[in-house]
Amino acid sequence: MHPLQEHHQLLTRRQLFCRAGTGIGAAALASLLNPDLLAAPSPAKGRAGVLSALHFAPKAKRVIYLVMSGGPSHIDLFDYKPALQKLNGTELPASIRMGQRITGMTSGQKSFPCAAPIFKFAQHGQCGAWVSELLPHTATIVDQIAICKTLNTEAINHDPAITFLQTGAQQPGRPSLGAWLSYGLGSDNDDLPCFIVMISQGSGNKTDQPIFSRLWGSGFLPSEHQGVRFRSGGDPVLYLSNPPGVEAASRRAMLDGVSQLNELAASESLDPEINTRIAQYEMAFRMQTSVPGLTDLSDEPQRIIDMYGIDDSGVDGGYARNCLLARRMAERGVRFIQLMHRGWDQHGSLPAQIRGQCKDVDQPTAALVKDLKERGLLDDTLVIWGGEFGRTVYSQGALTKDNYGRDHHGRCFTMWAAGGGFKPGITYGETDDFCYNIVQDPVPVHDWNATILRCLGIEHTRLTFRFQGRDFRLTDVHGNVVAGLMG
Repeated sequence: MHPLQEHHQLLTRRQLFCRAGTGIGAAALASLLNPDLLAAPSPAKGRAGVLSALHFAPKAKRVIYLVMSGGPSHIDLFDYKPALQKLNGTELPASIRMGQRITGMTSGQKSFPCAAPIFKFAQHGQCGAWVSELLPHTATIVDQIAICKTLNTEAINHDPAITFLQTGAQQPGRPSLGAWLSYGLGSDNDDLPCFIVMISQGSGNKTDQPIFSRLWGSGFLPSEHQGVRFRSGGDPVLYLSNPPGVEAASRRAMLDGVSQLNELAASESLDPEINTRIAQYEMAFRMQTSVPGLTDLSDEPQRIIDMYGIDDSGVDGGYARNCLLARRMAERGVRFIQLMHRGWDQHGSLPAQIRGQCKDVDQPTAALVKDLKERGLLDDTLVIWGGEFGRTVYSQGALTKDNYGRDHHGRCFTMWAAGGGFKPGITYGETDDFCYNIVQDPVPVHDWNATILRCLGIEHTRLTFRFQGRDFRLTDVHGNVVAGLMG
């Protein structure tokens, strides 16, 4: 069709929809301003997603994703290889590397000596899982978690790797996992965002790579599905509180006026982002009441505060407090809660840095799993722990008796999951004696994400969004559910 004809038809359709949609838009706006106006006698809470029905009976209703930004060393934490002790200081055989690419940070090394972990391992729980002495609290929950030792990624550097883990693509621009769930499943709470993000700084590598907001972005999905970041200090959400001298009634009147203007603009342009803006303003207004109650821990028993190891001095980097907040969010129906803890990028001085880093996360993480279980929430809450890749068995830089560093390693790394449909008390997959290659049951990132969606009742190939003439999904054109990880 000629562009002028197409433009004329678009204008004609727009005029038709504007006239027809004015009443609908006005009703929607009135409903937002007064939720009880059009409500049924017992209205459902939250917002529905695009999936009219789930593809499977869900095991999980919500996700708490504990992202260890920087790449924890699987070799020093979970992937126990006693044979490495005898190989310490010896050259990594070329047959093990098999010509695999390595980063520019170690490609110039003349020697690649194997660095056996200096930390002790022991078996724990009825399942007998091997866990490093660095994680004594995590060792107490091994019967509740599924440890997967054979995650693997295509990316070799941080930004593409963590982007790939979160969005299913190494390049920016795709929706994150939390955004997909918001889009597909909707929200179970009228007064809190469907997707919340919290960030904490660890005591490991203080100069760790930055964390970009696109990691919780909505990509090409409507922006209402992006994550909302809660800060650790001051107001949890920027610009949420009324400025001095502004009363709630004045803010309400201002929002009503802005919403009416936005509704007029929406009727003229048919831009769905304007309706998103109206909904976000209304959510922000309701959050003025809901967020202070959520973040106030004064109603928590001291036993719970102590169990999480919350330290008001900030020694815990805020991670412990964020774990407790994650449980409170889960109780309130928040669909996707993402905690990001920086500091795991330990190219040098790994033994010293990883001790502090593990101390940051070990107790709060175990407490979160135990707390959810005690409250009957673990069965339908999926808790995930892990980073974007692992670390190399060979030392980056000089290897000494008590010090070494490790470079990035995507060929195999460890993550674990608890509750929400994952099989408890198992260790899945096997790597070689160098923790370098997978010898049994590989789990690519796309398979991991497909399995997460399956636990939430979603067939990963059927949650799609058409953009630029193509149907996109979290797993792109890949992905298979890992049946061996599911209970």
